[in-house]
Amino acid sequence: MHLAPASPKHSIKPNMAISYNDLLLFCSLVLFITPSLAQTSFRPKALLLPVTKDASTLQYVTQINQRTPLVPVKLTLDLGGQFLWVDCDQGYVSSSYKPVRCRSAQCNLARSKSCVQSCFSPPRPGCNNDTCAHLPDNTITNTGTSGELATDIVSIQSTDGKNLGRVVSVPNLAFACAATFLLEGLASGVKGMAGLGRTRISLPSQFSAAFSFDRKFAICLSSSSRVNGVVLFGDGPYFFLPRDIDFSKSLFYTPLILNPVSTAGAFFEGEPSAEYFIGVKSIKINGNTVPLNTSLLSIDKEGFGGTKISTVNPYTVLHTSIYNALARAFIKEVANIPRVTPVAPFGACFNSTFVGSTRVGPAVPQIDLVLQSNTVIWRIFGANSMVQVRDDVLCLGFVDGGVNPRTSIVIGGHQLEDNLLQFDLATSRLGFSSSLLFHQTTCANFNFTSNA
Repeated sequence: MHLAPASPKHSIKPNMAISYNDLLLFCSLVLFITPSLAQTSFRPKALLLPVTKDASTLQYVTQINQRTPLVPVKLTLDLGGQFLWVDCDQGYVSSSYKPVRCRSAQCNLARSKSCVQSCFSPPRPGCNNDTCAHLPDNTITNTGTSGELATDIVSIQSTDGKNLGRVVSVPNLAFACAATFLLEGLASGVKGMAGLGRTRISLPSQFSAAFSFDRKFAICLSSSSRVNGVVLFGDGPYFFLPRDIDFSKSLFYTPLILNPVSTAGAFFEGEPSAEYFIGVKSIKINGNTVPLNTSLLSIDKEGFGGTKISTVNPYTVLHTSIYNALARAFIKEVANIPRVTPVAPFGACFNSTFVGSTRVGPAVPQIDLVLQSNTVIWRIFGANSMVQVRDDVLCLGFVDGGVNPRTSIVIGGHQLEDNLLQFDLATSRLGFSSSLLFHQTTCANFNFTSNA
């Protein structure tokens, strides 16, 4: 992790501790956040962002319309990101931009502990005096810095879960300004990251507050870079063509676990993690339990260990001992398939001409993540466990993360594709569908057309 120093244009001082008056101010925010964020007579049931897989970086990219006049802003999706952040150094022009003032209700809501006291250049987006500061971080490169917290207008497509609705606006959506260098490593044309994490200023939290719908959102990532997946803010239904099934009715559920120590690249001391952790108890391949050091599956008091879900890791990353155990067990189960020279970043690859095909991908043993009980299982089939790296080479799509990773199991993007995941922030619960391929549909089959 690299935390870059604050820009020399800023002088930053620690914020004061939250007093009783601040707490009253915070509580009052609950009363005015809805009318202040979304002044409209139309109340959407849900909102939608299309998501594209970038073929070069394997990042999942979305786009919002922000500012006055509205400008399309391309963003890398970060499931566990703390908030929306964008580059304000290059070309940020907006008549509706407003810096968040130090010690304001919005600053307290963001749980900021610092202020920009003086900005040593003429006022502009990202550089104003006496403003709330936060810590945007690039979770691809694990780099963070300090930046001004601000608000601006955002417009977004509404949906009823089956068809598109009208475009709606959030006049004062909070986000952090970042310096241009923080874009390093992001997909071409991207200007920031869209954070969906467990904070009060993440996109799901702000959208639910703006339109008074449940603090829930769902992601469904496409496995193809040629067609869109989707993020849906709000509760179901979630209909996918061609069978027109509401998949919100057929989810399995497991608790979301709070890691008490932040896992961000930059954070204030004492903050919990904004990422989504689940309780994997064991792993099975073809019904056989993989021998593991199960202590690695729990989160310790320093915040190490456990299992989290990530959209910034293209493949599932495992602690070395878990990876070795999984790879050995898998190779044993497919002893009849010839192995070939591994192709980076994978360690176990096979001759795909010896592998059959099924509705749910290559015909290989299923991998089960056993959750709170033996009856609650996240089942990974061939489409999500294997990666076609060449015409005749299939690799086990899991990566060795080393002997001392922060998190023991990071479930990455490839294992999420064509699976519907619903995150319920109010009840700390994850709903998951397993592969939509079983139902003869994919995440690309959400209806992106209007019924008007």
